[in-house]
Amino acid sequence: GNVTFSCSEPQIVPITFVSTSRSYLLLPGTAQIDGLSVSFQFRTWNKDGLLLFTELSENSGHLLVYLHGGRLTLLIQKETENPVEITEGTSLHDGLWHSVSINARRHRITLTLDNNAATASHATTVSRIYSGSSYYFGGCPDNFTDSQCLNPITAFQGCMRLIFIDNQPKDLILVQQGSLGNFSDLHIDLCGIKDRCLPNYCEHGGKCSQSWTTFYCDCNDTGYMGATCHNSVYEQSCEAYRHQGKTSGFFYIDSDGSGALGPLRVFCNITEDKIWTAVQHNSTGLTRVQGAGPEKPYTMSFNYNSSVEQLEAVINSAEYCEQEAAYHCKKSRLLNTPNGTPFAWWVGRANEKHLYWGGSLPGIQQCACGLEESCLDMRYFCNCDADREEWTSDTGLLAFKDHLPVTQIVITDTNRSNSEAAWKIGPLRCYGDRQFWNAASFNTEASYLHFPTLHAEVSADISFFFKTTAVSGVFLENLGIKDFIRIEISSPKEITFSIDVGNGPTEATVQSPTPLNDNQWHYVQAERNLKETSLQVDNLPKKVLEAPAEGHFRLQLNSQLFVGGTASRQKGFLGCIRSLHLNGQKLDLEERAKMTPGVKPGCPGHCSSYGNLCHNGGKCVEKYNGYFCDCTNSAYEGPFCKEEVSALFEASTSVTYTFQEPYPVTKNASTSSSAIYVDAVVSKENIAFSFLTAHTPSLLLYINTYFHEYLAVILSKNGSLQVRYKLSKDGLLIFTIDSGNFANRELHHVRINREGRELVIQVDQVLKLKHNFSEIDFKAIKSLTLGKVTDTLSLDPEVSKANAYGFTGCLSSVRYNHIAPLKAALRHPSVAPVAVRGSLTESNCASIMEADVNTATTIYSSSDPFGKTDEREPLTNAVRSDSAVIGGVIAVVIFIIFCIIAIMSRFLYQHKQAHRNSQKKEKEYPENLESSFKADIDLQNTVSECKREYFI
Repeated sequence: GNVTFSCSEPQIVPITFVSTSRSYLLLPGTAQIDGLSVSFQFRTWNKDGLLLFTELSENSGHLLVYLHGGRLTLLIQKETENPVEITEGTSLHDGLWHSVSINARRHRITLTLDNNAATASHATTVSRIYSGSSYYFGGCPDNFTDSQCLNPITAFQGCMRLIFIDNQPKDLILVQQGSLGNFSDLHIDLCGIKDRCLPNYCEHGGKCSQSWTTFYCDCNDTGYMGATCHNSVYEQSCEAYRHQGKTSGFFYIDSDGSGALGPLRVFCNITEDKIWTAVQHNSTGLTRVQGAGPEKPYTMSFNYNSSVEQLEAVINSAEYCEQEAAYHCKKSRLLNTPNGTPFAWWVGRANEKHLYWGGSLPGIQQCACGLEESCLDMRYFCNCDADREEWTSDTGLLAFKDHLPVTQIVITDTNRSNSEAAWKIGPLRCYGDRQFWNAASFNTEASYLHFPTLHAEVSADISFFFKTTAVSGVFLENLGIKDFIRIEISSPKEITFSIDVGNGPTEATVQSPTPLNDNQWHYVQAERNLKETSLQVDNLPKKVLEAPAEGHFRLQLNSQLFVGGTASRQKGFLGCIRSLHLNGQKLDLEERAKMTPGVKPGCPGHCSSYGNLCHNGGKCVEKYNGYFCDCTNSAYEGPFCKEEVSALFEASTSVTYTFQEPYPVTKNASTSSSAIYVDAVVSKENIAFSFLTAHTPSLLLYINTYFHEYLAVILSKNGSLQVRYKLSKDGLLIFTIDSGNFANRELHHVRINREGRELVIQVDQVLKLKHNFSEIDFKAIKSLTLGKVTDTLSLDPEVSKANAYGFTGCLSSVRYNHIAPLKAALRHPSVAPVAVRGSLTESNCASIMEADVNTATTIYSSSDPFGKTDEREPLTNAVRSDSAVIGGVIAVVIFIIFCIIAIMSRFLYQHKQAHRNSQKKEKEYPENLESSFKADIDLQNTVSECKREYFI
């Protein structure tokens, strides 16, 4: 017959493998041919998938070609031989066409990727390689139970074309017609692969990757999170960090949340009621200028390591902002007042030049002294404009928000003889989050606020706080022709987020184990994107619903956005909504509520939800736009009454609080809340303090009455803790906590609570003792002393022994009922009835826990970060080089004296020989003490007839 050869290019017919479980293509090969030649092209988004399987003739094994982790692997397996494996390429799941060529002759096999012969890989087999009779592309049939087709990995999803077997092209149209091979779940003459990363729906620089059915977003190093990197990982303000209980430090804030602006690094000063946000620039120090004139001006531009839009967002969301502007001058004019052309100016927002200085007002060419009429020369409106040859200055705050931040300063009058200037522009500082407490109260079900349409076609996030007593109601709703979005409290324990983008309604519901209509603030965050719909309420588990891979995906709305109600005015919300954000945009509820009937701006009752953030006896006080913690009656301070108030004591230090007159502890405290009258009967003691020391014995705390009763807390010589009550009826009661040595340079926390007759003692949060008094009449409190008691006439011998050594170490956060004596001594010594004797140096006990208490006073009293010396700094260890020598001489002298005393005592008191022997080691006590004090000071030794002791 006639044989026709065709040199034309093979027809390119792509095929699509649709299913990962059923798709395959079976093509015949030429069996028993020595060698093998197969080539094809593929395209996929999946990292894994079987590309080719064939059973080689002449029992030469199985050949598999597959993708694993985006790399191409060729594997030849034979039961009697070690497998042969070749791996090529990386990231071959990139959606591009890649060519694969496999050629084998005798014992050698070659794998070529993308027609690059230079990088082709080779391997050698023990047995000869023969072509297979059947080739399976993309997967194996479901009904294969024997070894005719093996698939060690998932089936292939993607496209193939240009398949050659034994150098013969395979016509895939014939496969479609059923005259060649076999197939299942293929689309022939079509490559149905879809690029799901074009367009890229990963936001904020997220990296998109994809599989056959969906896309993924890598949000690493973006500052955002979520399925599409939509939500910021940072809070929107320092106020929000404070609300989480954070303390001062550097934080990233994202002023527009999920909006286009990125996060900004700021310093949050969370030490007072006003939470300050500070943004540094590149030149906040004092800078000297010389030689600048109108022809050669001095110019400094400021870099805040942020965009102008980021800074404007911080400023616009704050209640108040400022920057310090200081100009020090010597024969250098500033604004050239009253009517001259300014010699210096600054540039602010929108690159606008400003001719007023710190402390003055916009549009007025003056300095602060001009407004205050206090300039050195009243003919001028700035001190520097007097043009004097001695140093003077003009300093003040630039506080007009619309002009901030300062972006540049220009100086032109330092080029004359003896002319010089120095300037300083401080960091941008703002306080107050206008949105965090922005709230509205909805008083009727028919009331609502309306805002412009929510534009969120492919992604939307909504967050807000609410509180209510109603059983149901709609928080917000926005409608389209068919699409809609709605968030509501559908029952006392359920919040529902409903949305329809044209595929039918989707509802995400979070169920709470406790009622949400408890008139407490609750947080709601709802998000919708192309990947999922999610809803989170407070810290309950998030409800997430996956979005369908196909179908409508754009949310098209056209009505106004209703907040607190619906367009039908049914199922309206009764209660408060606060801090409402939509796609990073802040909705001003208060401003809109001012002009809407049935809705009031603001919402009272913040302390009902946040009062628990005020610790250690701090009182939550309502504000219109939030709350603050009043630490007046707390031994602590700070925004949440959690910062300890501590001080270092020396042996002679004494802090005495006198209960004689009803003085307030603080200037603004009421009389009755801060003192105890002399004749009052005290029905309880609520005492708490922390201490750190390495010295025993020690007197920590002493409370006495006008009836010679007392309460003392001391450390015994062996380091045990004693609480001693002396009562008129029960006599002396001693409670000893000897569970360890408490003079171990570690911080210990003590709580002593007596309510009526019941006494409870805790040490380091562990209950150590419970006791019931037969009768207690502890009244007419005279004074409370920390450290050394100066009035020793009323001290009994045991307390007097401990008092001789006072207390050396650190005391922290001392509280007696609602009195904070140590805080009063450090913060209000001129107002509170407190007397301080000796050295009292404020410190931080926790920070010096690891330090040697013997040197802590010197180390921490001189740690002024600005290099200044505190006038109160004790001169302990002033000459360190001599202290060791002097101490050694004193120790030797005392040792000799004590040895002589010990010998005399032994001679005079033979029957107490064993007891006196223990005294020979007491060389560390000063020799001017009475002889009775030279015995081993063990406060458990001398027991009077009416004394009872309790050991724990």
